[in-house]
Amino acid sequence: MSNNTGGPAFPSHGSMGEVTHEGMTLRDYFAAKAMQGILADSDVDLPEDILSQSAYRVADAMLKARN
Repeated sequence: MSNNTGGPAFPSHGSMGEVTHEGMTLRDYFAAKAMQGILADSDVDLPEDILSQSAYRVADAMLKARN
């Protein structure tokens, strides 16, 4: 698994432009979207640990593709 989080997915900025709330990381956001897509296939029957690892592998690949 990657240590690259991609930074905040939805940062909030204060009146002076500072980040006031980082929210979830872009890596977590990508993993959630990947998991959503995987689970949309009713034929998928994976243990939760394998499912989550797969989702984060996809997220890591997406972060790598951005660079």
